[in-house]
Amino acid sequence: MRYHYRVIPAPTRGQKAKGLKTPEARFAHAIETVMNELADEGWEYLRADTLPSEERQGLTSTSQAFRTLLVFRRPAEEGLDAFQPKLLETAPEPDARTETRRPTPAEPVLSRAKPAAAPAPAATPEAGAGPDAPVLPEAEVPENPAPSPRSE
Repeated sequence: MRYHYRVIPAPTRGQKAKGLKTPEARFAHAIETVMNELADEGWEYLRADTLPSEERQGLTSTSQAFRTLLVFRRPAEEGLDAFQPKLLETAPEPDARTETRRPTPAEPVLSRAKPAAAPAPAATPEAGAGPDAPVLPEAEVPENPAPSPRSE
């Protein structure tokens, strides 16, 4: 699944609210407010990261500061969730290629190979059906052959 990400700076100060007296409670309330606002827009909280950032200090020097970021994500619109299947008003016409009947697992699969150029000799009942038995031409293959008994 594909996602879009949104990264915002974490609040650095607490937010006053009724009943919140400690700095920790006010800070937690500030983060909760930001998270709930983005959740209303469809963003899911993923994680908080602290990353280094180079900043200018004065005219010629730089310093490194660490910033805490909140990472949110939501599924991309072009993902599978955006795919809406639509029902067809009429059933599609069957195609000649899809009308061919396939044997079920209980039915034996017969070879539909073309016969050799020279006619093969007829098999006798004593000879059985071995690898030298003739292959029936396509017109002589029964439409629904009887299932053969399984030997166990």
